[in-house]
Amino acid sequence: MTSLFPLPAPESSVAMQRTRGGGRLSVKQSAGESRIDRLFQEGSARIRIPRVPRGYPLEAVLINTAGGLTGGDCMDWSFEAGAGASMTLATQACEKTYKAYGTSEARVSVQLKLNAESSLAWLPQETILFDRARLARSIEVDMVSGSRLLMVEPLVFGRLAMDEAVVEGHFRDCWRIRQDGQLLHAENMKLGPHIADSLTRSAVAGGGLAVATVLLIAPEAEARLDAARQVIGESGGASHVLMRSPGAAMNETGKLLARIVARDSYELRKVLVPLIRLLNPLGGMPKVWSI
Repeated sequence: MTSLFPLPAPESSVAMQRTRGGGRLSVKQSAGESRIDRLFQEGSARIRIPRVPRGYPLEAVLINTAGGLTGGDCMDWSFEAGAGASMTLATQACEKTYKAYGTSEARVSVQLKLNAESSLAWLPQETILFDRARLARSIEVDMVSGSRLLMVEPLVFGRLAMDEAVVEGHFRDCWRIRQDGQLLHAENMKLGPHIADSLTRSAVAGGGLAVATVLLIAPEAEARLDAARQVIGESGGASHVLMRSPGAAMNETGKLLARIVARDSYELRKVLVPLIRLLNPLGGMPKVWSI
């Protein structure tokens, strides 16, 4: 059958329509509550603010109205928690990354800024990669002493319940987190092109199809370590590092880092949900999460 909308040949110079989206939100403290300061959205990016009980962090839900990403798509997010403000960020649904055409890749950039005595929880639902997807993501965080950051990033390679298999593809992830200009955490992940083979390695996923990185930078990080390890069990591990700004003992803080591997996204959530509740006592689980 001849397609009514044939794809251009690889050598064609025809530009295909691509998704572009960007959203920015800043939150301030006012009358003892965290409230919207500035809000901007464009393209396929939307930000919605559900109601939360009084005294809870402001909760923002990020939406990609395109329904997913593929090669050539770009999404840019930027968020700032003002002095004393608290915010929780989550996605409306899992972000799906589909097969890319040629060597093009989807790009997602996230910028987070935390001011004095602020708190920010970055809790998106799973990013799902399909076979031959190509995704490059960057996360930049600028925080100051006394602020509190929780980041959870789950990644799923195909949906086991749907018999989806990710054989090939490319995934690049770059994190840079700084406090008072000092680098606290940096990591670069690169998988591909033979993703299925990589996931079978014990140092990568040991055959699991769902992984997650959990990072808490806060004064109470060390106190949460033992309980976090109990929640994670044999699904991964967690460690803690005490950090101190040069010449200033009062700027002492802790970094708790956990890696989790599971058979599928359902098994991953069974660990992530109680872990988030443990590490995010101010806001608990976002309303959009479910298990």
